Amino acid sequence: MSGNAHSNAASAKTQKPVFFKVVAFLSTLSGWCSAGMTVIAIAITCQMIFVRFVLNGSTVWQTEAVVFLIVAATLIGLPFVQQLRGHVNVNLIPLMLPPSGRYFLAIFTYSISIITISIMLWFSYEFWHLAFTRGWTSDSVWAPSLWIVYSSLPIGFSLLILQLTSDLAAIVLKLEAPFGLEAD
Repeated sequence: MSGNAHSNAASAKTQKPVFFKVVAFLSTLSGWCSAGMTVIAIAITCQMIFVRFVLNGSTVWQTEAVVFLIVAATLIGLPFVQQLRGHVNVNLIPLMLPPSGRYFLAIFTYSISIITISIMLWFSYEFWHLAFTRGWTSDSVWAPSLWIVYSSLPIGFSLLILQLTSDLAAIVLKLEAPFGLEAD
């Protein structure tokens, strides 16, 4: 009986609040959307190659669609990569610091990241809003509405801020170790 109580207490301690679960779900969803956009871009590229070199036809929309999809996949995929800690990093400084130094360095770097991405979000929203209100289209024959294309900027940056905030909160609440490095 006491073993059950101990395991329940341990699982309650390691279980994260709903906010973390929602953010993790959104980041995972963004990763799936990003992967889907990449697969669609690959399929369009294959179709474009077939049309140009086998059928000897011209392509109108394919190149532009592939570029837009890959850029959108990159931006929409940002929170998923952050969630997995997939960015290139060097843990040399955190490894040299004591646990308290790691803690404050993690808080500092997450805070600076959130501020920087928030500035990028502000300007990307403004850019998207201009494209939306002025009805901008691309200069190509296909001429897609650019507000659709540019929407990946505020969406990606918003989700990245959510993921960074979740990561920062996990450090502050001591649910995760700074830089994934447990105390010595």
